[in-house]
Amino acid sequence: MSETATKAPGAVQADPARWKALVFIALAQLMVVLDATIVNIALPSAQQDLGISDGNRQWVVTAYALAFGGLLLFGGRIADLWGRKRAFVLGLAGFAAASALGGAATNEAMMFGARALQGVFGALLAPAALSLLAVMFTDAKERAKAFGIYGAIAGGGGAVGLILGGFLTEYLDWRWTFFVNIPFAVLAAAGAYFVIREPEGSRNRSALDIPGVILSTLGLVALVYGFTRAESEGWGDSVTVGMFVASGVLLAAFVLVESKVKAPLLPLRVLTERNRGGVYLSLGLAIISMFGLFLFLTYYLQVVKGYSPVKTGFAFLPMIAGMITGSTQIGTRLMTRVAPRLLMGPGFLVAALGMLLLTRLEIGSSYAALLLPAMLLLGLGMGTAFMPAMSLSTQGVEPRDAGVASAMVNTSQQVGGAIGTALLNTVAASATTSYIQDHTASATSRPQQQLVQLEGMVHGYTSAIWFAVGILVVAAGIALTLVNAGKPDMGAVGGSGTRDGENTEDAVPVPVVAH
Repeated sequence: MSETATKAPGAVQADPARWKALVFIALAQLMVVLDATIVNIALPSAQQDLGISDGNRQWVVTAYALAFGGLLLFGGRIADLWGRKRAFVLGLAGFAAASALGGAATNEAMMFGARALQGVFGALLAPAALSLLAVMFTDAKERAKAFGIYGAIAGGGGAVGLILGGFLTEYLDWRWTFFVNIPFAVLAAAGAYFVIREPEGSRNRSALDIPGVILSTLGLVALVYGFTRAESEGWGDSVTVGMFVASGVLLAAFVLVESKVKAPLLPLRVLTERNRGGVYLSLGLAIISMFGLFLFLTYYLQVVKGYSPVKTGFAFLPMIAGMITGSTQIGTRLMTRVAPRLLMGPGFLVAALGMLLLTRLEIGSSYAALLLPAMLLLGLGMGTAFMPAMSLSTQGVEPRDAGVASAMVNTSQQVGGAIGTALLNTVAASATTSYIQDHTASATSRPQQQLVQLEGMVHGYTSAIWFAVGILVVAAGIALTLVNAGKPDMGAVGGSGTRDGENTEDAVPVPVVAH
């Protein structure tokens, strides 16, 4: 394989340090994904130590989600403007500082502020990491391997966070779930500073679209907060409804502004190209089902089965193994041989099959007979689908749009996570309440009442998992119908040989200088 991506016009010399750079980019991505779940494990201990009320504890999660989800597009545009390497290193430094603040928190205000700051710097770091990865790997086979590793981390890192969070909380102290980010960030930033070399001429130096920044940030914050509030206060709550209405108005205004301004924050061509649009939509739907599943399985294993936090984390290992296998073996090996939709569609369907097995959950279900095969199928399916989705979402964009295209991947995941947690939790809670009301009369003794409570819980989980199965089937349908890109050319695939919006079924990709 030639070191040069291709001899076509606009080709670039492959960066000899690209595989070293991948280590540090993957390390940063792992830190961000870990943080999403590791803090959840530590939350009960942190709440008790800092005297956070039950009503306010959600803000440990919500403050991060709002800042991260609301500022992703802005972060992607800043990466395009400043340069992705600079944004990446600054994002890491800021995330480490915010983590140190969270670990040293002495009251709830300090904790909420630290979580919000983590979200701010995460929104700068995440799109910079993905766009750096895309710019450094332009050869199709190498790109497949690199995105396979990245996809496995993006998919499986959350489960690793459960294990690490369990260990740190159980054997050290909840504060270490924050402090553990610091060595990750320092190592990744130092490595990136010395190893990563971003190609020249790839920045978008257009004036910043301030109205677009304000409208998109407020619109996304309102949307994420609406779903977060719906989980705790209900869908009919006046503030919840107000948030959804405000979000709709703000995001509609954002689209209108973006269609008019000379240098938009999010060029609509990034969204309207059918392959990227299909990836954003199907990926967001898949994340809805996955986030809900993590939540239900964690509660099922700890509350119903009585697992410790550490044992719960280890129980998720088959899913991680499946994701790594699906990403680095199945996805990577087939990505240069078949069209992306033939990996994404079947991948989501295999994951749906794993989810379907979990609808048979009962109080006494065997881990080995039910949970283990279900998790393996989920991991294999998601890993196989995530890898081409991650690669395709940034393939073919103009160099100046690379940061915001990468930000849209993260935005679809972040919003999908907020929707999944709220929607599926509401379905589960409603089904549990209904079950308990129907069966309480027949439970006369205390043990019988406790049994009804547990049965109600499991009934709620399985009801919500049925919804998750349906969502994954829809995600597969979208991937199979909207994503119509052909298999990548064996040369450089940094950009598409067609303009955004054209059919790419038979297009031969040609390189772009930067991503």
